[in-house]
Amino acid sequence: MTDTPRPLPELLDFLYSLGTAEIDHTGHDFLTHLRAVHDLLAEHDAGDELAAAGLFHSIYGTEKFQDFSLPLDQRQQVRDLIGERAECIAWLNCIMDRSTFDSAVSAALSGETDFAISDRDGNQPIALTIDQIRDLVTVHLFDWLEQVERSEFGWAYRRGAYRGMAQLLGPDVQALYDEVFAREPSESAQAAASS
Repeated sequence: MTDTPRPLPELLDFLYSLGTAEIDHTGHDFLTHLRAVHDLLAEHDAGDELAAAGLFHSIYGTEKFQDFSLPLDQRQQVRDLIGERAECIAWLNCIMDRSTFDSAVSAALSGETDFAISDRDGNQPIALTIDQIRDLVTVHLFDWLEQVERSEFGWAYRRGAYRGMAQLLGPDVQALYDEVFAREPSESAQAAASS
């Protein structure tokens, strides 16, 4: 098995065959959102593997999105399509408990080198390397930056955590974060500043 994702049209055909174009997601259909996350990652030179992880970032459902969930017994099929690294990041993004992920990001920002996150079911912690944290942060943050303007959770949702993710990824991503959040309506920004 190679870690190189299959060509984008093949990946999109697979996602379409699952009915993702029929599911609502933040004012679009789910497939449109998945493609937009992929494209945003590609535009910012994340590489083919992380762009593919972005395309599949919520394929198994997430803590906040359960309108679609490919059964976990189909992970090998997804690995065959996008490669082991990309599928692992997509899987982690789907199953993680976000509060433990946010703690791992804070630990990375403070220079720690050992990281673990929990899954949403509270099972055994999952140990991650700094490279895996960075990969997961990249996909997770770009997913949020793509949808924050349309999300029902609003601009303030986990704002500090997302800002920390941008900081962890460096100046280019911080600039993208600032560019997206500059579009926040003034009343929302004022409320966030006063809280």
